[in-house]
Amino acid sequence: MFDTRLTKYHTASAKDVSARVNYLYPGDDRIAIHIDKDGIAGNIVMPDYDEQIVEIKDERGSAEPVSFKSDALEFVHAPTSASGFEDGDAWKDRYETEIASLLKDRLGAKEVLIFDHTIRVDDPNETRRPARHVHSDYSVKGAHQRLRDLVGEDPAPDWEAGHFAFVNTWRPIDYPIESTPLGFIRPRSVKDSEWRDIDLVYPDRLGQIKGLVGNEAHEWVYLSEMTPDEIAILNIYDNRGLPQIAHSALDLIGQPAPTRPRKSLETRTLIRF
Repeated sequence: MFDTRLTKYHTASAKDVSARVNYLYPGDDRIAIHIDKDGIAGNIVMPDYDEQIVEIKDERGSAEPVSFKSDALEFVHAPTSASGFEDGDAWKDRYETEIASLLKDRLGAKEVLIFDHTIRVDDPNETRRPARHVHSDYSVKGAHQRLRDLVGEDPAPDWEAGHFAFVNTWRPIDYPIESTPLGFIRPRSVKDSEWRDIDLVYPDRLGQIKGLVGNEAHEWVYLSEMTPDEIAILNIYDNRGLPQIAHSALDLIGQPAPTRPRKSLETRTLIRF
């Protein structure tokens, strides 16, 4: 099936890097992100952020690799047979079948509901660019509200009585990542007090995510030169206590200029165990 032994397929040496990331400032003020403000697609109004430089450990060939069970993150070799991601929706059925199979195989999921795909391109002319702020996609309140949005008010209590989770997958598309890779903070290095709620204000609904205040103790990791055959599986919310993982696009320091912009596909899922 799927194989986590990434170096078997990609033999680049470890490339620990430095990068700029955007944390939240400490404080108690209410924070909000306005998405598609005034009904304009891609018009995103962000709060002020605390830019910091952090050291990122390369997971490729790591002696202590991350795992979903302990780190809420796993990198897997999982080629896709889907293609044409930017040419309509013909790819979705095949790709969603693959993602459901992956999550059932790797995580033991019994039911997988795929509800969103986001293609991000690091180009100022694109509507969806890499998210350059340290975050996780749902607060507790936001996760339970999103559950109701997706399955309905009546079925939601049945889901909540059991074990459910929001899990994302993330992969490069078309070609390997040359810049702006996705970085992650191992949950063991994050204090609960460092998380803060951020309101998401859409034209037609409200949501809530989590942002993070900076700490030099944070253990940042990434996978260098990820290819379209490799995928990250990350936990966003789990109602039985698996920690969520903070993540952000990384603006690398001192790296060669990329020949192609980062292009990636993020898939959001609701799963039931």
